[in-house]
Amino acid sequence: MLTLIRGGRVFAPEDLGTKDVLIAGGKISALAAPGAVRIEGADVEILDASGMFVVPGLVDSHVHILGGGGEGGPTTRAPEIRIEDIAACGITTVIGCLGTDGVTRHPESLLAKARALDLEGVSTWVFAGSYEIPVRTLTGSVRSDIILIDKVVGAGEIALSDHRSSQPSFQEFARLAAECRVGGMLGGKAGILHLHLGDGPRRLDFLFRLVRETEIPIGQVVPTHVNRSRELFAQALEFARLGGTIDLTAGAEDIPASEPDLSVVEAVRLCREGGVPPARLTVTSDGNGSLPVFDATGKLVRLSVAGQKDFFENFRALVRRKVLGLEDALKPFAANPAAVYKLPGKGRIAADMDADLLVLDKDLNLRDSFGRGRRLVAAGRVVVRGTFSHS
Repeated sequence: MLTLIRGGRVFAPEDLGTKDVLIAGGKISALAAPGAVRIEGADVEILDASGMFVVPGLVDSHVHILGGGGEGGPTTRAPEIRIEDIAACGITTVIGCLGTDGVTRHPESLLAKARALDLEGVSTWVFAGSYEIPVRTLTGSVRSDIILIDKVVGAGEIALSDHRSSQPSFQEFARLAAECRVGGMLGGKAGILHLHLGDGPRRLDFLFRLVRETEIPIGQVVPTHVNRSRELFAQALEFARLGGTIDLTAGAEDIPASEPDLSVVEAVRLCREGGVPPARLTVTSDGNGSLPVFDATGKLVRLSVAGQKDFFENFRALVRRKVLGLEDALKPFAANPAAVYKLPGKGRIAADMDADLLVLDKDLNLRDSFGRGRRLVAAGRVVVRGTFSHS
């Protein structure tokens, strides 16, 4: 089956104007002027995208695909993510990770879930490890995981500046960054060390020391949750100005002034004002991860679960509030993470790239989506179903 998306305004993420997009064999077979693609003797599905936007599928590079949580005991373990919830948010690619719990959730299960999501329609990679150092791996080392396991793109999310971390020394941290670096080189992958930043007073100290005291390139580490407080975000801006990539965690669009967190919209504004190039910024959902709140003594007082809905809403808010144009808004949600993590065929619209595509109406509502050419959303309704989902 061929699919022809006809007459949409294509953002690749660059504005290419009105184009026809032909999907064949899970790839973008042609990207041409309207009416230039002619097909005879084959079954073709035509999707009229006139007056709509055609954009790359979104890339969410921090998702707890097995579920996160557990800080309040076994009953507080979040459930596994469903393919329907991913597709409903315009996401066509995810990177799965473990969180606090690296005991009852383990890398073998993470890899199996990633393979399941792949079969169901969403492209999926994973990080080796969880919050702790030493890192729990599939093959015995982070380096060999990255080299030998197709879906492993790095290690993470390793916790720093957090009472739930394993409190690693700087030497342990630097050694892990080196393992990721060499593993990525030998495996032809990014080998990123993806770092959970808590609200501890040390903040990004280890990252700045890594830049000052070692030969490891600054791009080898990516800190996430950096918008959890203004103090942490100020250091993150400095890290980005030095050449690093920083990751914002999506949340509610409007955060009360009494809360320490910064919204994605406010953080992006500050990035622009602070001279941070757009290429050094990614946004992730922390989907199906836990959102625990602890008191001053470290006691858990409440717990909720992060969804991916805020991820898509934050993307739309950046455009609707005129913080970024559509072209620039697509970068931290698609092109940038695909480039940072070296995800082949992802994050852009071009011939021979994977057919991961969204069709958005003029108000940026999701009308249709395709994951490697497979229809995930049709006319605003999720049509992909997991193996054990009910229609």
